[in-house]
Amino acid sequence: MKKVYERTKGIIPGAVSGFCPGCMHSTIHKLIGEVAEDLDKLDKLVRVEGVGCCGLGQFYVTHDETIAAHGRACAVATGIKRSSPDSLVFTYQGDGDLASIGLAETMSAANRGENITVIFVNNGIYGMTGGQMAPTTLIGMKATTAPNGRDPKEHGYPMHMCEILNQLKAPVYLTRVSCDTPQHVIQTRKAIKKGFQNQLDGKGFSMIEIMTSCPTNWGMSTLDAVKFLQEDMMAEFPLGTIRDN
Repeated sequence: MKKVYERTKGIIPGAVSGFCPGCMHSTIHKLIGEVAEDLDKLDKLVRVEGVGCCGLGQFYVTHDETIAAHGRACAVATGIKRSSPDSLVFTYQGDGDLASIGLAETMSAANRGENITVIFVNNGIYGMTGGQMAPTTLIGMKATTAPNGRDPKEHGYPMHMCEILNQLKAPVYLTRVSCDTPQHVIQTRKAIKKGFQNQLDGKGFSMIEIMTSCPTNWGMSTLDAVKFLQEDMMAEFPLGTIRDN
């Protein structure tokens, strides 16, 4: 019998996901492992995790990884890549970690054109830390720190990180994808592979923004969360490639 699928060696054998039902982190972890195997770089893969749900990856992955102080993943990844240029280094960060607490580190690494790959998981809210409003929270969307919903007069508008980084000269690849459908999962896999290949080719800074749901902190069922992702989140953050040099 022909084998058509095999569990990636990038995930610890027998590991059972501890992510909430409906969370898409599990799918993204699988895709990262598969892509690293495709490139024959699983033994060179180094992951720098942000704090929060992104940090749970330490319990499931087989490749090297470290957790940076909150928001500092791009700075830590810069140090690792410069000191170990043969490593395939990527950050794995949420919207609060990358776009709020770590905004300076993200912008600076992108502006320098650091030869790293950033995987940015955008669910529009702080996850593990308590469901607070994030830089990407939608207008009117409720959070523990915005119980009446995000008000632009008080909180400002959602930040579009791909478009913001597109104002810089150095980044080579900026794209926004999702894992809400099988077709989009395939596209996300291709985007991660391109981001990794850019680094292997020495091209510089790549960021893959992945739109995901957070049923727990959105206070929705898993199906309603996918619908909200598709109809509301993607209306604010349309999928597509912003830059591909």
